[in-house]
Amino acid sequence: MRLVFATHNQHKVAELAALLPSGIELISLDEAGITDEIAEDGATLEDNALIKARYVHKRLGLPCFADDTGLEVEALGGDPGVRSARYAGEPVSHERNIDKLLSHMQGVTNRQARFRTVIALICRGQEYLFEGIVEGTITTARQGSEGFGYDPVFLPNGFNRTFAQMSLEQKNSISHRGRAVDKLIAFLKNINC
Repeated sequence: MRLVFATHNQHKVAELAALLPSGIELISLDEAGITDEIAEDGATLEDNALIKARYVHKRLGLPCFADDTGLEVEALGGDPGVRSARYAGEPVSHERNIDKLLSHMQGVTNRQARFRTVIALICRGQEYLFEGIVEGTITTARQGSEGFGYDPVFLPNGFNRTFAQMSLEQKNSISHRGRAVDKLIAFLKNINC
């Protein structure tokens, strides 16, 4: 089965390609010939995932899925949330986003946070949503150099290493995206898109 992943983010493609079972060929937007940046102007992660999936499905007519992920920090009222990727504004920069987050968390004792991923799948004209959550805390400084985004400052519950200190394999085994993808894969095993 050919399945389009509505992203230009090669980190996401690599993470998901490592998780998918054989028999599913994952195609990125670049491989599908879509070079446009799809507007992510929804009010929620679910909205953004659906916006991207609908755009790609309309353009290609193929089964496709899109995801949106947000870091939700309890002490910040759920921010940066749906704005996680552009938290520090333009130009988009993981480093600037982390700097802003750590600045807002200075002196804050409640460091509870969660990563949440929502996947929207369009298959046979139907829309489906899958969610994955991992709970954790925000560290006071960057730790590790693997991964991307907020990985250097997110310490998942039950671990003494941030996502950025873990191998891709270990992160995938516990990550929010991994959990959402597990639900997607279980669904895809029972349906032929």
